[in-house]
Formats: sequence, structure tokens, C-alpha cells
Amino acid sequence: MRRTLLITGASAGIGAETARLAAMRGYDLALNYRQDHESAEAVAKAARAAGATVVLCPGDVSDPVQIEQIFATLDAAFPQLDALVNNAGIVDLHIRMTEVTHARLRRIFDVNVIGAILVASEAVKRMQAGGRGGAVVNLSSGAARLGSANEYVDYAASKAAIDTFTKGFADEMAGERIRINAVRPGFIDTEIHAKGGDPDRAHRIGGSLPLKRAGTVTDVAEAILFLLSDKASYITGTTLDVTGGR
Repeated sequence: MRRTLLITGASAGIGAETARLAAMRGYDLALNYRQDHESAEAVAKAARAAGATVVLCPGDVSDPVQIEQIFATLDAAFPQLDALVNNAGIVDLHIRMTEVTHARLRRIFDVNVIGAILVASEAVKRMQAGGRGGAVVNLSSGAARLGSANEYVDYAASKAAIDTFTKGFADEMAGERIRINAVRPGFIDTEIHAKGGDPDRAHRIGGSLPLKRAGTVTDVAEAILFLLSDKASYITGTTLDVTGGR
């Protein structure tokens, strides 16, 4: 029997690659995206070609009303939710913290922290109701450990909050056979660096890492799918670094 997986931020990058691999490994998919319908449809098309039933669930996770709409679309398509990849996240241009604004902080924390927590809570409610348990993987960042001084300390702080949330929520849910873990990607070759104003950042820094390269979206997606799988059945409350050794 195919399991149902919700992936937020699934139209590009790590979310899109996770969807592609998950479809090949027996998951049906609910794919969330905020506004890039064309890219989300391309991901869905590839997943359907791999045998998955796919529903698109548009919505901005920073808005509680739109989170409700995401889950209403999911509920109409699937009777059960088995897994969540809590991937939607944003970054902003590099600044020093003395330049940060309230508007920027609200934007980052509304998506990366508050939205992620609300999505995880709604997903887990459905796993509880289904009675089969489930698995959640939250997307943190290596920045949560390193702080990202002179770049985006606010983003790093938002991901550190995800680390703490992951551990606490995992402890609450462990007795109900719902496992909650996180991955911390490092310098991964995705478009998020361009959104931070430094499109070559991953490759520029990658050569200085112990593994001497930037990571790929496949590197991260494989770690996510391992933590979702039965092979990780004795792992919960853990945050796994996918950082090339840094």
C-alpha cells in the first residue's frame, strides 16, 4: 500500500527532488507551493510518471487561513496522511544584525518557524486520527549551528528554533508511533543562495569543506527519505547534518 506524503515548498530545490524520489519509492504526494504553479505542475507530472497519485495544494504557510486550505485540499484527495516533509522556507539578502528590521524578522519567522510549527501540528493530528503513526522531517539548516554572522543571523536563528521544536514535539509524539526528526542542509546548490544575493555561494565555499564540494539536492533528499522510512524506525528527536563535514 502506498503511503501519502505532504511536502511543503515542493516546486523547486530540495522539495522538488524529494518529491521525485518519493514517487519512485512508493509514496503518493500532496505538493504544496506558494505561487509557482508551472514549476509545481512539472514536479507533479514527473511524480505521476513514476506511479504516484499527486494533488497540488497551493498556499502560503505564513498565513493560517491558507494552511487550512492546504490541508482541506489534502483531505479531499487522501483518506490518510502518513508523512510530512516540512520544507517551505525563505531567506533574505545578506545584512548585519544592526540593520535588521521588524518587517524582515516577521517575514522570516512567519514562514520558517510559525508556519512550520502550524503545518507540523496539522499533519500530526491527521497521523493520530489515522491510527497508523507516521513520520515528520523538518528542514533546519547548518546555519542553526554556525550562526551565519554577517550574512543572515535571523535566518540561522529561525532554523535553530526548528531544531528545538523538533526535539520537543518528537518527545511528545513518540508514544503514538509518530517520529519527528530534522535535517540540517549545509552549502547545497539551490536557488536559495541567489535569493540571498549570492548565487555562487555554495560553490565558492564548497571547496573549503572537508568533502571539498557543495552538496546537491539529491544528497539532502536521500537523507530525508531515510528518516521517513522504516529503516529509521528507531530514530526520533534527531537532527541530521547534511553539511559536507562542516
